[in-house]
Amino acid sequence: MELKRGEKMTMRNKYRKPTTFHCNAGSRCSPSAVVWSLVGFLLFLHLYSLVSHNGGKGGDVQLHTSHHTLFRELEEVEEETIQIPPPKGKRSPRAAKRRPKRSTTLIDEFLDENSQLRHVFFPDMKTAIDPMNDSGNDSLNYFPGRIWFDTEGNPIQAHGGGILYDESSRTYYWYGEYKDGPTYHAHKKGAARVDIIGVGCYSSKDLWAWKNEGIVLEAEEANETCDLHKSNVLERPKVIYNEKTGKYVMWMHIDDGNYTKAAVGIAISDYPTGPFSYLHSKRPHGFDSRDMTIFKDDDGVAYIIYSSEDNSELHIGPLTEDYLDVTHVVRRILIGQHREAPALFKYQGTYYMITSGCTGWAPNEALAHAAESIMGPWETMGNPCIGGNKMFRQTTFFAQGTYVFPLSGLPGSFIFIADRWNPADLRDSRYVWLPLIVGGPADRPLDYDFGFPVWSRVSIYWHRKWRLPSGWRGLK
Repeated sequence: MELKRGEKMTMRNKYRKPTTFHCNAGSRCSPSAVVWSLVGFLLFLHLYSLVSHNGGKGGDVQLHTSHHTLFRELEEVEEETIQIPPPKGKRSPRAAKRRPKRSTTLIDEFLDENSQLRHVFFPDMKTAIDPMNDSGNDSLNYFPGRIWFDTEGNPIQAHGGGILYDESSRTYYWYGEYKDGPTYHAHKKGAARVDIIGVGCYSSKDLWAWKNEGIVLEAEEANETCDLHKSNVLERPKVIYNEKTGKYVMWMHIDDGNYTKAAVGIAISDYPTGPFSYLHSKRPHGFDSRDMTIFKDDDGVAYIIYSSEDNSELHIGPLTEDYLDVTHVVRRILIGQHREAPALFKYQGTYYMITSGCTGWAPNEALAHAAESIMGPWETMGNPCIGGNKMFRQTTFFAQGTYVFPLSGLPGSFIFIADRWNPADLRDSRYVWLPLIVGGPADRPLDYDFGFPVWSRVSIYWHRKWRLPSGWRGLK
């Protein structure tokens, strides 16, 4: 949740060209020689632009070499061979005639709470990640899709969230939707929902063992006119710190039960663990806003990115200096692309973003985007998912991204944070944390100039089990 690309350059001449090219008087050269000479020249220009883009220094090459060595294990992805089981019992002749025209897919199995493959997508409590009891080979390992306990032995409730590193306390804080309530449908055609309970907060020193800091922004039980009344919608909370004001600022998607309000909400606190005071909601820049995130740049300027115009495009614009409002500046990007769930990050002066398609609770294909300026133009790079199988890659490993967190001390290395939604029981939705690496040349040319971009490839690697490299010791 791109500015329109330039039109493709198509060379059309009303005169037919000869099949040979005159190189100089009395000699001819083949078309292939000319073509390869041109290709060589373009490659030289591209290399030159890469060197210029990186300041003409050789450090980038050395970085990728050491980076590759450090992450070789994570780049060796795992494959999945999941077979769809046949229907239980024999099918009657009448049932055989009524069978669907298309064959059952893994997405169908994923969405069916009675599927025989349920344990593949949602492993049971016996396989839960328990930081307080895992002192063996599973210690500090991530298991995408498994239940993840906090330090008190309860499933973590921080969906659609994001990570904040707090400099003063040298602690990571994970904020997200607290969905520990019953799932129901407000009406027959309504989406699955859980009443607002609030925003959960968890703290950690190592990004693996998380302490429950409680609900830092609570729902309103009595006042039905309040944005935070339990019958409304609170999604995708993100928190950033403002050095100038000394305040922790939370932005979130605020909606009514029918998703017609389409606004953002702002809350503020003196401490990362809250409590946060809710200020108000608004439609940013006067547009409808649904899936959203905020991004704080290196210069301290913060930006909001949100899906708008009925999810057909994204809008991006800077916040005010206190992070409590939007400015009048806004840019429409990825127009007509129908993308949501934006997760923005930056590496070596280039801005990257992971988005998902708009298919409700059903998983879909992620796309990576890049831009030299955060305000665009943004170019689509393709699906960043690697490993699993074709269906895993086309469904973002049966999850939807929410945040990309940089790993200090490991340039070009990030954690891709996603939710594996369980629409039958949203409180049992799972977390999919996977390594994301920016490195290597882009493998997809830009349409408008037949050239390759100066930015690097973005890759999200699938693993059933993985851990951060031993060279990473967190922020100091």
